[in-house]
Amino acid sequence: MRWRLPRWLKRLLLVLLLAPPALILVFRFVPVPVTPLMLLRAAQGYGLQKDWVSYDRIDPALARSVIASEDNRFCEQWLGFDFPALRGQVTAALEGDRPRGASTITMQVAKNLFLWPGRDPLRKVLEAWLTPQVALLWPRRRVLEVYLNIVEFGPGLYGAEAASQAFFNRPAANLTDAQAARLAVVLPNPLEWSASQPGPYVQSRAETIRRRVGQLGELTHCAG
Repeated sequence: MRWRLPRWLKRLLLVLLLAPPALILVFRFVPVPVTPLMLLRAAQGYGLQKDWVSYDRIDPALARSVIASEDNRFCEQWLGFDFPALRGQVTAALEGDRPRGASTITMQVAKNLFLWPGRDPLRKVLEAWLTPQVALLWPRRRVLEVYLNIVEFGPGLYGAEAASQAFFNRPAANLTDAQAARLAVVLPNPLEWSASQPGPYVQSRAETIRRRVGQLGELTHCAG
């Protein structure tokens, strides 16, 4: 007699399989109301400040700066992964070196939409499963739009519009290249680094990002 999965377990597995792509498809058109990180930070006492705006209300300099800082190959990627960087990680691990990060903007969107912060193996596996779904169901411009609206720019501060108003007292549509670069630079450590009061590292890194934007040229074409 063959063993069969209980009906309730089959239904649960079906929901777990279909729910993420269904939500991803919905969020292709609908603003993301909240993310797990937003809820976690709010519970930690940081508050929650955000203001969703359409992509055409964010200066293109910010998208180009984020690509230059976070993910140089974003406009050319397949399935949302930076495969050359991933191969470099594997090589570094095999040689006993500490692997460098290979997280892409699409991977960060998938993580922010559904998962918790951290580096545990389960989260990385789920992130790898969700990333190609985002890449296949959304155009790159939508990936950038969602990313720039939900990413954390400061303690309890999410999205380009809220960050621009808080740090520079201006809408995201009117960011200067220098301000856009500073916003991009703080993304790896928004609880410690400030775009409005940059320390020596943030200021130096922002100048590097401004130069890199020019060097990347057509590699940032999908940012507009």
